Amino acid sequence: MEIKLKGLSTVFFLTLQVGLLFGDMSYSFPEEMERGSVIGNIAKDLGLDVSKLSTRKARIDAEGNNKRYCDINLADGDILVADRIDREAVCGKRTSCVLRQELVLENPLELHRISLNIIDINDNAPQFKKDRISIEISESAGKGNRFRLDEAHDADIGKNTIQSYMIQDNAHFTIHVNTKSGGGKYCELVLEKELDREKRKEMSIMLTATDGGSPHKSGTVVIHVTVLDANDNAPLFSQAVYRASIPENSPLGTVVTTVQATDADDGLNGEVRYEFDHISEENNVFSLDETTGEVTVTGSIDYEELSTYDIQITAKDGLGLASSCTLLIDIKDVNDNAPIAFIKSLTNPIPENVAVGTEVGIVNVQDRDSEHNRQVRCFIQQDVPFKLVSSINNYYSLVTTSALDRELVSDYNITITATDEGQPPLTSSKSITLSVADVNDNPPVFDEESYSAYVPENNKAGHPVCSVTARDRDWRQNGTVLYSLLPGGEMNSVQVTAYLSVNGETGVVRAQRSFDYEQMRSFKVLVMARDNGSPPLSSNVTVTVFITDVNDNSPQILYPAQEGSSLMTELVPKTAHGGSLVSKVIAVDADSGQNAWLSYHIIKSTDPELFAIGLHSGELKTQRDISESDSMRQNLVVAVRDNGNPVLSATCTMILLVSDNLADVPELKDMSFDENNSKLTTYLIVALASISTFFLTFIIVLLGIRFCRRRKPRMLFDGAVAIPSAYLPPNYADVDGSGTLRSAYNYDAYLTTGSRTSDFKFAQSYNDNTLLADQILVKRPIDFDDAFGDAEGTPEKGLWRPSPV
Repeated sequence: MEIKLKGLSTVFFLTLQVGLLFGDMSYSFPEEMERGSVIGNIAKDLGLDVSKLSTRKARIDAEGNNKRYCDINLADGDILVADRIDREAVCGKRTSCVLRQELVLENPLELHRISLNIIDINDNAPQFKKDRISIEISESAGKGNRFRLDEAHDADIGKNTIQSYMIQDNAHFTIHVNTKSGGGKYCELVLEKELDREKRKEMSIMLTATDGGSPHKSGTVVIHVTVLDANDNAPLFSQAVYRASIPENSPLGTVVTTVQATDADDGLNGEVRYEFDHISEENNVFSLDETTGEVTVTGSIDYEELSTYDIQITAKDGLGLASSCTLLIDIKDVNDNAPIAFIKSLTNPIPENVAVGTEVGIVNVQDRDSEHNRQVRCFIQQDVPFKLVSSINNYYSLVTTSALDRELVSDYNITITATDEGQPPLTSSKSITLSVADVNDNPPVFDEESYSAYVPENNKAGHPVCSVTARDRDWRQNGTVLYSLLPGGEMNSVQVTAYLSVNGETGVVRAQRSFDYEQMRSFKVLVMARDNGSPPLSSNVTVTVFITDVNDNSPQILYPAQEGSSLMTELVPKTAHGGSLVSKVIAVDADSGQNAWLSYHIIKSTDPELFAIGLHSGELKTQRDISESDSMRQNLVVAVRDNGNPVLSATCTMILLVSDNLADVPELKDMSFDENNSKLTTYLIVALASISTFFLTFIIVLLGIRFCRRRKPRMLFDGAVAIPSAYLPPNYADVDGSGTLRSAYNYDAYLTTGSRTSDFKFAQSYNDNTLLADQILVKRPIDFDDAFGDAEGTPEKGLWRPSPV
């Protein structure tokens, strides 16, 4: 491809050579091109998809130095000049000026080398070291003698460097151009006509040096010729080419070599002086002793900047005769550059759920030294879940070696160490910080496996029950915990979630309604803790709520029943002795525990000394034998109290008739009743009186027989009152020893009277003292001892002992 560039009065022809050499792309273009100039399309040349250059992070990196000379246009794949390139500044005298660049693409990692061949343009004119060249020529010089002139210097190379010399027309001299072994050109002044000092002592001739560029550039110098007496011997060097080698970074004052030239003349004509031929960088790096020819180091030498110096040295005698030699100085590489690691790509932060072996970064290591001094090893020193995997040409991939967990380690400080193979080896380090991004991989965890809460009944709605706490090890929204209730079972046909509510943020569980211990004792509910991640994670915990009893139920007296204006009446035989069981007050309490522990107290009675009631049994017994002076009608008011706080109580009124026959009780005639039920009451009284008379007669006969058998006979009227099951509320539990009646605990009574609506009957006990149909009653004296020996004995110590027929 050939491109014609025009600018001002200069026309350049640029030949761009695009080729593939060992996998490299090579582009040739002239120096001094403007920034942004297109030098080729690498996407087309390499067959790359232009649309993917941006996503693959295509970029141009420098190889071996930090300066990039070209860029890539990601839109179309063009290679552009990044900055003005001065071939002379970059490559100096080297005939080939090739800059190494690299095209790097990621995902996957791909590397292409790019060689930029900088073509010299004629941008430097020839230049002489001095504005005037002074030559002294002996008048004895014969025709054809040649006098070496100072060489002009042109920083360009090839045809753009000096191609010819011309001198101003004169009568004595012509110019002869010579080519040196190194490729440079110098000229000699040729004497074509002998000089005559007497005719002309001095003359000035213009010397012009012209390069081969287009257009040509030239430089001039004035040759001042002084005619002297004869000096017919020029200095001669011992060698045409001197060679020396020194290591880079040699200290100042280091002797490189010594050049030597001799002159056969004597005196002033034989004194030799040495000097460098032309202006160059050598003057800043080396110095030449003009009398001894010793070359020493006077500046910094860097192999990476320039590895070879080509120096031209001239020796002149006192009268201007001169000769020249070439000094070649080879610079030896020293391991003076530590490798440098460059982070070309880095994924930061890294999700904690990345797979093992995931590439998270690309590292490039460069060393400016050469050969084995630039061989580099790169590794990670710390114990971290990452490693470097070598890929191509000092590129390394940073990959994960194990699973990451942000909850264990959230940040990694990674030190990348690069060491070269030089002696001694040089090392450099680069530290990077990688953060681990949180992923919602931890569900909330409750502080306890289950929660128990105790709530007193009759609580207010909104009463706090308990507080649940769950913690999530994740971060920010992934670790934000919200609480809610899960639907569960039912209590009393109501979902348990209707009884409670939970604060979604604090986890405080509150009651939605008042609880009744008598309706429910406990229930369970599931509380869910859910985080705010995506997708959300959750866990559940069981909260068991126990309702504690409060003394909110007064004792309920089952017997004697108090209905309307009617009162229960018990008949007590006049022959009853002290300690005889007369009746029993039976009460229950809907509460539980100590709130249902009942105690019985007589708070009012006709004769306080005649009757006593069991504190916890409720059994009403005589305290002494009944005498004739006792009133036939005994009124008692019994209070039943529970053990709660505050204490709740209930009272009942009992009427006890002391008589052996209902007919002898005048008080029965005065009892009030309703007019509508007068006949029924009359029939009931008559029936009760008849039954009582018959029963008492039977008892008296029975007791008489027993009395005859014992020296100390006594009337037995312990028994049980049969309480119909209708008196027991259905929700009262059977509790032994708590004061609440057991449904199987019944009594027989001698006589029961009451209102016309009373529902009492004469029955036998349902306990262990019940006499079966196939058994007969046999009483032994010891039975009576047991019965009368303990005045406070309970019915459970039965007086009747059945024996087989």
